[in-house]
Amino acid sequence: MKLGATKKEGGSRGSSITIGGETAPPYYLFESSVIHPPVVSFDVFDAPSLSKVMRSPFQDVLHDPAAWAKRCVNKFGADIVQLHLTSIDPLLTNTSPATAAKTVENVLQAVDVPLAIGGCGDPAKDLQVFEKVAEIAEGERLLINSVTLDMNVKKMAEIVKKYGHTVIAFTSMDMALARELNRRLYEILPKECILNDTTTAALGYGLEYAFTVMERTRLSGLLGDPELQHPLSSGTTNAWAAREAWMKMDPQWGPRELRGPIWETITALTLLLAGVDFFMMIHPAAVKVVKDVITTFVNNKKIDPENRVNWLTLNI
Repeated sequence: MKLGATKKEGGSRGSSITIGGETAPPYYLFESSVIHPPVVSFDVFDAPSLSKVMRSPFQDVLHDPAAWAKRCVNKFGADIVQLHLTSIDPLLTNTSPATAAKTVENVLQAVDVPLAIGGCGDPAKDLQVFEKVAEIAEGERLLINSVTLDMNVKKMAEIVKKYGHTVIAFTSMDMALARELNRRLYEILPKECILNDTTTAALGYGLEYAFTVMERTRLSGLLGDPELQHPLSSGTTNAWAAREAWMKMDPQWGPRELRGPIWETITALTLLLAGVDFFMMIHPAAVKVVKDVITTFVNNKKIDPENRVNWLTLNI
């Protein structure tokens, strides 16, 4: 699955990214090398509601999505940016589709990496906004986040196809629902335009359920289930929904400035082992650790036996 389109491909991105296509379980390097390494995107919001720790690396650009995206790319090395248009929520500021599309235009002009575009979760409003955004960004091969069974799936698929984009098919921890949504999308879209998201629950808040469904989905695809042979996505920033990640707590829990990024990191690494191909994350420290681990896995780097023994016998 290719994300983003360069000028030669009809878009304006400086590069495109390909994910998926694996032929073995995650990091079974004795069976197959990693064909396309997992990708980590940085979350950007047009109407952020974030804890202090989450805000701190972007404090001065929080109200300028284009500048925020630029910070992610230029300072933190983002390969792809996930722009969340949360302001369009009818229960919040109810931003119009035209205004939301203008925000997308500004971010497209500010950075040249591939973009993913998220909505607010309201099926009707998201569809209106995605249609306008898809139109103004025709040919850019955006990743639209997301289509759900609550939406007009046929119309959403037609929009994605008409303007040359890709889409996340989002379902709630249920492989049967993932199959159903994919079947409906297949009526219009080719399989290489669909990324599956079976829902991310944070460490301590159902991570084991999220991990299990993602792992089973990935293995089912490898075993030949044609309706689950798609790359997997994770909204890993959900880790910050855990109150332990951001609240002031007893000192024995450690400072939240460290606790939050660690919570996001552990959530991401767990799902990395389940086979996730596309991560949406927010804290630069967490992103760096996950990208470093991906590089280590992909390159099949050997661990120094002496360091491994020291770690195993470490007194805490």
